[in-house]
Amino acid sequence: MAVSHIVLSGFTALAVATFTAGSALADPDAAAPAAPQTGYVPTDFVQYNPRTALDMVNRIPGFSIQGDDNGQRGFGQASGNVLINGQRVSGKSNGAEAVLGRISASSVKRIDVVDGTQLDIPGLSGQVVNVVTDGEGGISGTWRWKSRVRENLTPYFHEGAVTVSGGGEQLSWSLEASSLPQRGADSGWETITDGNGAVLERRDEDYTWIADDAFVSGSLTYKPASGSVANLNGRVGIFQADEKEISKTFPVGGVEGRRLFTHGEDEWNAEFGGDYEFGLGPGRLKGIALIRREHSPANDRFVEGDLDGTGLADTRFTQAVDEGEYIGRAEYALSTGQGRDWQVSLENAFNFLDAEAGLRFATDGGPYADIPLPGANSRVEETRWEVAITHSRALTPRLNLQVSLGTEYSELSQSGDHSNMREFTRPKGFASLSWQADPTLKLTTRLEREVGQLDFFDFISSVNLSADNGNAGNAEIVPEQAWKLSLQAEKDFKAWGAATLNVFYSDIEDIVDRVPIGDGDGPGNLDSAWQVGMTLNATLKLAKLGIPGGEITSFAEWYDSQVTDPLTGEARRINDTQDYYYNIEFRQDVPGTDWAWGGLYERNGPYVYWRLNEYGEEAHDPGYAYMFVEHKNVRGMTATFAVGNLLNQADGFRREIYAPNRMGSLVQTEDRTRRFGPIAVFELKGTF
Repeated sequence: MAVSHIVLSGFTALAVATFTAGSALADPDAAAPAAPQTGYVPTDFVQYNPRTALDMVNRIPGFSIQGDDNGQRGFGQASGNVLINGQRVSGKSNGAEAVLGRISASSVKRIDVVDGTQLDIPGLSGQVVNVVTDGEGGISGTWRWKSRVRENLTPYFHEGAVTVSGGGEQLSWSLEASSLPQRGADSGWETITDGNGAVLERRDEDYTWIADDAFVSGSLTYKPASGSVANLNGRVGIFQADEKEISKTFPVGGVEGRRLFTHGEDEWNAEFGGDYEFGLGPGRLKGIALIRREHSPANDRFVEGDLDGTGLADTRFTQAVDEGEYIGRAEYALSTGQGRDWQVSLENAFNFLDAEAGLRFATDGGPYADIPLPGANSRVEETRWEVAITHSRALTPRLNLQVSLGTEYSELSQSGDHSNMREFTRPKGFASLSWQADPTLKLTTRLEREVGQLDFFDFISSVNLSADNGNAGNAEIVPEQAWKLSLQAEKDFKAWGAATLNVFYSDIEDIVDRVPIGDGDGPGNLDSAWQVGMTLNATLKLAKLGIPGGEITSFAEWYDSQVTDPLTGEARRINDTQDYYYNIEFRQDVPGTDWAWGGLYERNGPYVYWRLNEYGEEAHDPGYAYMFVEHKNVRGMTATFAVGNLLNQADGFRREIYAPNRMGSLVQTEDRTRRFGPIAVFELKGTF
């Protein structure tokens, strides 16, 4: 579908809705007061015995948190759907969800679910949660500890977090120390066949992933009597990962062998953000700053050989990456009364990635020889300016409009193995309409001109020793752009629960997909693509069905897309995508007791990719399921025991390799199925 058609259709729909709203002023029903915002107080969540504000928000029917760090360019307009005391959080990895986890449930006064277009915060639309804390002073804290046991891995006992928060009406603060270990393992057989299906080799594979993610974070808010508001937040963390895959190989008619792949990473990362807002003239001026840094050295090694000592090959790939982001943003907001607000914003951002890498190879115990890897040693920088003006107004008591027009200027440069410098100017903006159709139904439509974020790793070359392939860096990539039209419906079923459905269509220009580069391939721009999708958040209360305290919650998403393959010229899905995911959870808090129990099932559609000479598909059948039992008062603590992978999920992967490329003949197929057995988890949570 042509972009012009989408734009025309979108703005025509917007004009029709606006005209209808104006005509409806004479309609007594249309002029009726809009439904009040949905509000929750702590007693609404008492059955769950929440320990933090995050526990509360996660139990709001038909609502799910949208992350702050969603790959957006710079800091930009609000993209999440959570506010703290009416303020967005000046953070990405340390955003609103992280702040919610540091607020004790005892500090929450109420939680309002409001229409984003009614707020004077540009970018917000649809359901937005505003968590209001009491500000009465005192210190409170929460803690949690979790252990996990599973097959093929040593148990861990060091997952947990401690949060402390306090303050009064003018000054409030929160701190958190957290340890989030990651463990993964599976094992099974892989079969290698030739283009005719004849077996070439069988492999008995064992894979493990062990990572430790630990951080400290905090926030500080100052609200003096003058009406100014100041916020500071920060996060410093480390991430250490070790990955290993061992394969026993059994080639048909050959000698048994071994393959070993290892990966290690030792990363540190930090983010600091802040904002200051004060009255200036008839409006308010807000300044926002954000700094993010990350240092990630990694080492990969692949060794293979026969058990008789022949055919030994040893390959090593090392890479050290430094990343940074610096953002300064100013917003001036002005209210002209009668539900009309204006904002002018100016933002400057600087991003960089600096990579140093090397590839070496040795055979039969000999010395290592360097292998050229063009494009692996590079520095990529982007300096960006953005200006926008946004207007919000209530067209009728039931209909709210928000329109934003802006433009961005970007200067992109690369040095090192590849040298390049380019400049871009891109229009951007959106128009959003929210209509309270009746007290239980709200509809929001949004038409947006988006400019996509660049992944600087697409500019540099790298190799994947485990898969025996790599990415050729591409210095010519430009940001993709899209017209996106979406419609969101929020339905309150009262005692039965609630649901939120969002559907969208994107018409994409310069999409970043996979393209041939020299003798290989890597990320690159294609002229156009389209994508449609749907997400659903739903909660069904079961009391009226004879299950008091019971509920079913579900999240589902579905996508379809199309792009023209740059090699074959045929239509296919966008690279590196999956077509669906869903989960369904049942929980019952047994009335009159401290017990709760339930379970969850989740499943996702196959993940597929295309390369110059490969096609791959990853699947996880028959899906993942777990059951849990919980006691909410074990000497004042909440204790939960869960058993996972009840359906014995398999991790499946199939790869087809062609020569000389996918236009040629199939020469080899790799097909594997690995399983990882049951998982047992025990968790304690408490407050102080």
